[in-house]
Amino acid sequence: MTRRATRLFLPALASLTIIAAACLAGTPASAQRASGLEGSWSGSGRVVLPSGDTERARCRVTFRKQSRSSYAMTATCATPSAKASQTGSIRLVAGSTYAGRFYNAEYDVSGSVRLTKRGSRITAALNGTNGASAVMTLGR
Repeated sequence: MTRRATRLFLPALASLTIIAAACLAGTPASAQRASGLEGSWSGSGRVVLPSGDTERARCRVTFRKQSRSSYAMTATCATPSAKASQTGSIRLVAGSTYAGRFYNAEYDVSGSVRLTKRGSRITAALNGTNGASAVMTLGR
């Protein structure tokens, strides 16, 4: 990977890490069931870089409950060519849908995430301010 591609890729990977975190928040709406988010989760997905290139990534996310329907999170994702860590927060918005924001201080990248839980799978979509996007599927 060239130096320019790496500069484009690492912020996108940072975005992907938080989408992983958000994916993991997609439990049912009740506060009792949502409390099951705390702890460590993992999974995989694909990030689309601002250049249009794609990379597969694996992520590990840790959730810390902040209130009845919100969580703080830390996440680390890696691809064959890079690794990134960031923080974020999510909140329940309706039914089994969560929304949140992430930030990666190392690359000064932020963005939004939205996720939905269907059965035992969680799917999330990410849009980063750097033009990157990602889709993840995760579980415990």
